[in-house]
Amino acid sequence: MTTAALVLVPGLLCDERLWRHQAEGLADLAGRVLVPDVTGGDSVAEMARGILDVAPGRFSLAGLSMGGYVALEVMRQAPDRVEALALLDTSARPDTPEQTEARLALIGLARTGRFDEVWRGLLPKIVHPDRVGDPELRTTVREMAHAVGPGGFERQERAIIGRPDSRDDLIGISCPTLILCGRDDALTPPHLHEELADGILGARLRQIENCGHLSTLERPEAVTNAMREWLESLADQLAEST
Repeated sequence: MTTAALVLVPGLLCDERLWRHQAEGLADLAGRVLVPDVTGGDSVAEMARGILDVAPGRFSLAGLSMGGYVALEVMRQAPDRVEALALLDTSARPDTPEQTEARLALIGLARTGRFDEVWRGLLPKIVHPDRVGDPELRTTVREMAHAVGPGGFERQERAIIGRPDSRDDLIGISCPTLILCGRDDALTPPHLHEELADGILGARLRQIENCGHLSTLERPEAVTNAMREWLESLADQLAEST
């Protein structure tokens, strides 16, 4: 065991299935693995407070996409509680006007009974082109989307729209940090992860080949291996400090 707990924060329209491989593959390195419910809050600040309410005093933290935005908010609210940080397929930047417009259009679809069009329309943007037709991956994305539901989706999108610019906060992050993305991530491309890695002192950048935005589902073994190295680096740091 290297960390008291490992908190894995899902992205938009995702639940614990997003992290299933990592939760199982990293359980031996954590006293507890927790995948919080982030469907109830309509701001990243509220989502972060919810995580801090249920997490133990100290923990390692990983977030993918929207989960990364929430993880950065946790770092603003309680940096002393986070032992190590992993940011996957995400960005430190706020929403652009164009992104906000697209999100509001999707909210409109969800409100008018066309929720299936939401996840189907997002699928080609969130997975590698070679995996769009993968039946197992499509089923997982569909089931997660329906578990979140139209109401949860709207709250999440509004939280994403209202998220702050985190770029100036990166310099204050000092715990062992992993930045990871699919090399073919179309939503948050590699250059945004290079920005994250450049902003956080000592951060390690990993790019997964033949992989899009949902890296934990598309290339689970590669992601779990990278996260194992990240947690082992925490163990090394803790050993050096004792």
